[in-house]
Amino acid sequence: MSIDSDTIDFHVVINDEQQYSIWPAYRPVPAGWNTVGVTAPRAQCLAYIEAHWTDMRPASLRAQMDAAASSH
Repeated sequence: MSIDSDTIDFHVVINDEQQYSIWPAYRPVPAGWNTVGVTAPRAQCLAYIEAHWTDMRPASLRAQMDAAASSH
């Protein structure tokens, strides 16, 4: 079974840096990633990510940039 198959379900997953990805539902989610509660075909998962991941910067970089901006 190919992980890019359109016939299997995927989980939408997120890591501590608030970066999104998809993971095949039939495989255990890797360490450091958590599901966000969406399990669906690939296209639906990607649409969810597109709608919700609006800032591609890692969370640590956003925090660092926000701190630098507020100190000026």
